[in-house]
Amino acid sequence: MSVRRIGILGGTFDPPHIGHLVLASEAQAQLGLEQVLWVLTPFPPHKQDQLITPLPQRLEMLNAALDENPAFSLSRVDIDRQPPHYALDTVRLLQASHRGTDLIYLMGGDSLSNLPTWYHALEFVQACAGIGVMHRTGIRIDLDHVETVLPGISEKVLFINTPWLEISSSDIRQRVSDGLPYRYFLPAPVYQMVNRYGLYQ
Repeated sequence: MSVRRIGILGGTFDPPHIGHLVLASEAQAQLGLEQVLWVLTPFPPHKQDQLITPLPQRLEMLNAALDENPAFSLSRVDIDRQPPHYALDTVRLLQASHRGTDLIYLMGGDSLSNLPTWYHALEFVQACAGIGVMHRTGIRIDLDHVETVLPGISEKVLFINTPWLEISSSDIRQRVSDGLPYRYFLPAPVYQMVNRYGLYQ
């Protein structure tokens, strides 16, 4: 009997956009994930000097973005605990509530390159059943170098071929601020919330 696989996609999601949904969908299909847990991080340790939209509004936007896909669900694992919110602790808490399940942590190629700088990075790698890495054509990832710093990671990495999507939350925020078009970067209900709350003006 095969072991269930669940993906973990963490982020600030300020705002959640089409690119997030496409990448999560590709990960689900290519890695055979039964479900993708979206972990909304209230206070990211690496973004303490940035202005972040209040949690209730980000939570409302993310719920709206995930509403149409039953395989996507919001996890409150970071919302319901005190900061700091490190990925290692997140994985360990989810392991406790999803016993008998392989948890695959999803990240971009840039995050893989920066992984050695993460909090207790080697323990994080050891805690994950797998690490799904979004791999874009033409982008080289030096996995051998990461392996020298985090031995054993090569056995955990599962590459996901993804389309080239030049979409980021920071770019969308800047577009809103500059009065540029951004409608089709966002799911319709998220776009409506950005306008209703006057976010990123």
